[in-house]
Amino acid sequence: MRMKQKEMELKNPFLVYGYVSPRYFCDREEECKKMLSALDNERNVTLIAPRRIGKTGLIKNVFYLMQQQKAEVACFYMDIFATRDLPSFVRLLAGTVLGQLETLSETVLHKLTAFFRSCRPVIRVDELTGAPVVSLDVVQDKSEQTLKEIFDYMAASGKRCYLAIDEFQQIASYPEKGTEALLRSHIQFLPNVRFVFAGSSQHLMEEMFTSAKRPFYQSTQLMALREIGEEPYYRFAFTFFEAGGLCFAKEVFSWMYKRFEGYTWYVQTLLNRLYEQREPVTGVRQVETVLVRLLEENTPVYQNLIALLTDNQLALMRAIAREGVVAYPNSGEFVKRYGLKTPSSVNVALKSLQEKELIYKSAGGYRIYDRFMGLWLSHSHSIVAGGLELMS
Repeated sequence: MRMKQKEMELKNPFLVYGYVSPRYFCDREEECKKMLSALDNERNVTLIAPRRIGKTGLIKNVFYLMQQQKAEVACFYMDIFATRDLPSFVRLLAGTVLGQLETLSETVLHKLTAFFRSCRPVIRVDELTGAPVVSLDVVQDKSEQTLKEIFDYMAASGKRCYLAIDEFQQIASYPEKGTEALLRSHIQFLPNVRFVFAGSSQHLMEEMFTSAKRPFYQSTQLMALREIGEEPYYRFAFTFFEAGGLCFAKEVFSWMYKRFEGYTWYVQTLLNRLYEQREPVTGVRQVETVLVRLLEENTPVYQNLIALLTDNQLALMRAIAREGVVAYPNSGEFVKRYGLKTPSSVNVALKSLQEKELIYKSAGGYRIYDRFMGLWLSHSHSIVAGGLELMS
């Protein structure tokens, strides 16, 4: 499977989702070395980064390199953002790990059935890939026992295993008390399994791993992920455009990079659309045209989202979108400038929008989580009218 990925040629080299190989992965050389060294020297890693800056790509690139160096290792990635309780976490973990440590067969199924006492392993065919996969019929009140059995199964495999759990802060919201302590109690006794705990909520992740009151206190090596530098990112983009016989003006890339502060997903999305046109990129207006199309495509999604908001929440979102970043949204000056009701009503709306993950607090202040949605909110009247001015 890895050989097929290595040889795959993409029609568009600017991936927006998924991972193929280092060829289509930009820079992050120092971060890769740092994570590889930590895992190779038996240290678990905590990776903290805002969404859409490229933490998933980094993890998958590290795992790719690891498996190229040592074919016998087993690397697993799971995103637990959609899980809501311990049973759903256990089911996802089982689907991620089981059947991947050895080739599925009747013999392996009998082995798994004998190994798992709290639930029943089932082999089914994946509808999309046609490949056999294992799932566990997890019993709600036996989730803790099933979790232990999965970890015991990994330990008994004798293989070096690496498990990345993305959006790890989600476990703090599970209704089951003591989930952090439960996971920590198992993880510390798995000599052949190393972990990458990744998360996008900085304050929650830091609290989980740096507070002496929490089970994971000082149990990992901390890594914070920043944006890729503008120069290496431009070289990466220019190389692919040049290979396709196209020029890509540096000042255009610089405008695009600065407009979205180097956040990988937004830059990649724009690069993907620009490359699709198979034309030389010589002016900012070309990027603006692509942006307008993207915002028009997503207008129904954004309209559905704002339909669920109160008037106060929507007014605050529009105000933050127009500012870009707001350090003190409940200040008298900000409230007056945008015709908001009162500082107390702003605080209520602010808390709700954070809980809905529509805005977040960065080092500089509050921002709209989805930068494209932020543009749409601040320019939606222009989009409807058929034009959009994004030069500022």
